[in-house]
Amino acid sequence: MSQRMMASEATRLAVEDAGLKISDIDGAIDLRRTGGGGDRASYSDTFTRFLGMQAQFYFTIGRGGALAGLATAAATGFLDRGLANYVVCVGAVDDWSKAEQTKKQGHRGMQHAEKEGYWGKPLGDLRAASHHSWMAARHMAEYGTTSEQLGAISVAQRAWACLNPDAKMYGRPITIEDHQNSPRVVEPYHRLDCSLISDGGIAFILTTEERAKDLKQQPIWVSGQGFGEIAASYWWEKKNLTHMAVAPAKQKAFAQAGITLNDIDVAQLYDCFTGEVLLQLEDYGWAEKGQGGKYVESGATAPGGHGIPVNTGGGLLSNWHLGDLVGYAEAVQQLRGTAGDRQVKDAKVALTTGHGGELVSPSMCSIHTSTILTVD
Repeated sequence: MSQRMMASEATRLAVEDAGLKISDIDGAIDLRRTGGGGDRASYSDTFTRFLGMQAQFYFTIGRGGALAGLATAAATGFLDRGLANYVVCVGAVDDWSKAEQTKKQGHRGMQHAEKEGYWGKPLGDLRAASHHSWMAARHMAEYGTTSEQLGAISVAQRAWACLNPDAKMYGRPITIEDHQNSPRVVEPYHRLDCSLISDGGIAFILTTEERAKDLKQQPIWVSGQGFGEIAASYWWEKKNLTHMAVAPAKQKAFAQAGITLNDIDVAQLYDCFTGEVLLQLEDYGWAEKGQGGKYVESGATAPGGHGIPVNTGGGLLSNWHLGDLVGYAEAVQQLRGTAGDRQVKDAKVALTTGHGGELVSPSMCSIHTSTILTVD
């Protein structure tokens, strides 16, 4: 299926799930990922026209893996101003299919379009794993974090995926030994530290509180949002390799939602690589800075763990990859109570995060988004 076909089908299913008709949707946002910022759709005749949708506006948005968070902020702006009644936000990727085409040409990995000013290739920065690995390596150097501790994140998320029949890695458990024996991609990352590549689409619909109460599904509320940017301070302080721009995003999102860290029942943390999960666990406060390795090694984030359940669908590491949309969709399932064997008991508050969007490419994985979703 093409990206347009997947976006169209995901949209159709979301509209059906809400108990609406295509004619009810009057706004559409197409979610796009690239390092540094959102790109334009790679196809013409967009999904809105394909579905016969009479949307009053359509545009693309996204930065790196920060898609659902940015789309939610944009859509609520239209809704708050009375410019729309129902806004559909949809992302679709065909990365796996493109990677298979690349293999036939004798190469590996996703297709990559370099941007003007990209300076890393002559120095060996060929793929995302290259410059993301710098953060894990720096954390190891400063705090003594081990590869086995990073592997504990991968093992925990695979355990969650094995409870999720929709996950690509369902029924394929792994151990720390499997992680350590998987091929090196770039020091210190093994293959099992890296996220999947996938084909697929995810869509969700945002509307006002009054309209949501009359729809088919129990409403999931967007209770708080916040955003942070590495370039604002961390880059200049040289903290960008061991910290993410969590603090400003967390402060705004938690304040809007009126919650503390202890109120969060489930966390869907953006996990393009295991190192990003580690940094977020520390920066949000579940573990002290430098102690995240010990926290995950204890099994705190795994099914049945004593800490916060993290990436309960398997995340990008073991479910499938479509930026922060994967965690966003999993958060909705957890709050609806429809997550089956992986359901977190009495889940009422979910944190979802997004990450990426280099300003200096390579090296600065810049944006951070926090979105708090709740259910009554």
